[in-house]
Amino acid sequence: MKRVLAIILAITLVAVGLAGCSGGTSSTFEIALITDKGNIDDKSFNQGSWEGVVEFAEAEKISHQYIKPEEATDSGYLAAIDLAVTGGAKVIVTPGFLFEVPIFEAQNKYPEVKFILLDGAPHDATWSVFETKENVASIFYAEEESGYLAGYAAVMDGMRNLGFMGGMAVPAVQAFGYGFLQGAEDAASELGLANGSIKVTYHYTGNFEENDTNKATARTMYQEGTEVIFAAGGAVGKSVMSAASEMGAKVIGVDVDQRYDSDTVITSATKGLAPSVIAVLESIYKTDSWSTYSGKSTFFNASNDGVGLPTEVIGDPNGDAFDRFESFTKADYDEIFGKLAAGSVSIIRSIDVQDATGYATAQELTSELGLVKVAVTTR
Repeated sequence: MKRVLAIILAITLVAVGLAGCSGGTSSTFEIALITDKGNIDDKSFNQGSWEGVVEFAEAEKISHQYIKPEEATDSGYLAAIDLAVTGGAKVIVTPGFLFEVPIFEAQNKYPEVKFILLDGAPHDATWSVFETKENVASIFYAEEESGYLAGYAAVMDGMRNLGFMGGMAVPAVQAFGYGFLQGAEDAASELGLANGSIKVTYHYTGNFEENDTNKATARTMYQEGTEVIFAAGGAVGKSVMSAASEMGAKVIGVDVDQRYDSDTVITSATKGLAPSVIAVLESIYKTDSWSTYSGKSTFFNASNDGVGLPTEVIGDPNGDAFDRFESFTKADYDEIFGKLAAGSVSIIRSIDVQDATGYATAQELTSELGLVKVAVTTR
């Protein structure tokens, strides 16, 4: 009896501690999401993943909760997972590559719990052992494809001076940037533009934060003639949007549709965060097909609507999601998206980068991606 009371007290304390940052409907919950760096309303990865949990759980009347870790470290994430399991979680969603090591440990500690790891695959802290157990679904996205669509659309719309501001040079962010450059290159080729006619300033901030330094960098890029910046760095986008608003410039958002955050956002290179979470949850609760995803990595791409540019305006069935472009239309988008979905466009996802930071030089980007129409300058 004492043990039962202790557990009840612990769960109650967790619920109280999460007041104001919880999406659950009771003190115990069956599905949990552990946030990555940032908040649940980050307009990016956390929020997009949580929206998938909420949509599915509310439709199926399943209790759900999110937990923000005390600190964004392996031990902090593991402690949050412990809290979720204590709270009754049978399925735990973890958005972001920073969960790779915590899930590597948690999959053994809690074999009865199913984990949905977005943008990562479990490995140990030394990167020497990779193992995805049967209670883990590792989900990846073809960021190079949505980045490609963004770069292609920008050039087709008439823009010739582009910018890229990525967060940390992790594989997902790199893929966004590489795809962006290749999309711009292909659009320029289709338009018959001269070699070097598309200028791209390419930069990694080294963080995923909204801060004055990132805003100042974006402002400088706009002052130097950049017409649009693809902000692929979570909260970095808020800094870019602020600078764009002051400069009368444009932004391409990332991960989720960010047009609702600023009038400066013309489109967003999105991942199907919510749809992928829902798809895996359905395999658990509705179709008895967990084996489709368990114990391996699955890529969501254009062929299964895992990436793309937004095609609908939320709350407006007659809205035009391409109305912030000058000339690029839904029909133009459908044509190039169809080619991606059919696999008729080849896009490079990763390249050899000498610097251990992952920051590619302009020469590496040019040679590895075969850029001719696009002239890159790194900052």
